[in-house]
Amino acid sequence: MPIKIPRDLPAHDVLTEENIFVMEDLRAASQDIRPLRLAVLNLMPTKITTETQIIRVLSNTPLQIELTLLKMATHESLNTPEEHMAAFYRTFDEVKEERFDGLIITGAPVENLEFEDVDYWDELREIMAWSKKNVFSTLHICWAAQAGLFFHYGIKKYPLSSKMSGIFTHRVLVPEHPLLRGFDEEFKAPHSRHTEVRREDIEATGKLDVLAESDEAGIYIVASKKRRLFFVTGHSEYDAETLALEYKRDLARGMEPHVPNHYFPNDDPSKKPLNTWRAHANLLFSNWLNYFVYQNTPYDLAKIEEIK
Repeated sequence: MPIKIPRDLPAHDVLTEENIFVMEDLRAASQDIRPLRLAVLNLMPTKITTETQIIRVLSNTPLQIELTLLKMATHESLNTPEEHMAAFYRTFDEVKEERFDGLIITGAPVENLEFEDVDYWDELREIMAWSKKNVFSTLHICWAAQAGLFFHYGIKKYPLSSKMSGIFTHRVLVPEHPLLRGFDEEFKAPHSRHTEVRREDIEATGKLDVLAESDEAGIYIVASKKRRLFFVTGHSEYDAETLALEYKRDLARGMEPHVPNHYFPNDDPSKKPLNTWRAHANLLFSNWLNYFVYQNTPYDLAKIEEIK
């Protein structure tokens, strides 16, 4: 997929070396088509790594995308250079008068906090409320999935006895749903979280469908019945070594983490992990883009109807 990004964004050179098609903004401006307007609200501390991961999994369809990277104005990023944030990121105040075909909200390492105790919670609530009127479809990832389920439907999160970390097998529950089109009946995906949402709370709303789950990791994909809000509790966008880096980081902090499940060969952290979920990740994001953004968004974004 030709994703329109600035030439000097770090992801450009990384993905070009991987033989992934990205399009510089000058070339995109010469094409007589309307690209999909997609915003990514990046809540992860390692902004450059996460933006590269997201762009990579958006790169598997023929659709042209105009990407806008968003940051929280009420939270200072301590792990990304200020010049990078100033050059490539916009705040909500800068885009709130605009409309987008799609929005992705990433995870964030704040799961052990109550939602209201997160320093940017009020701003995130404002963004999620705005998205109901100004974005056609929103995809929430990991903590953002839990935050979105809480904001839109009042669904609580529950603490786990230990961190859910590893690569887990999932079952497709609604094979006829377009988001799962082309999926194997069982597939793998990474999880990295300390909390969970529960099926009984989701079903009690009467407004959501559980599309995929894992015997070990629990609920994985949830969709609104109106098919405009999607919630993914794992991290299918992760690189092969992301969980290894998290594990080593936690070891260095003296946290005594357990070895991620089903991840290192023979559960040996000295061995290089393999990416066994890449095909699923590409399919998940391309299905969302195609069937729930491109195929349904009005050409005139001013005609987006509010999500009720």
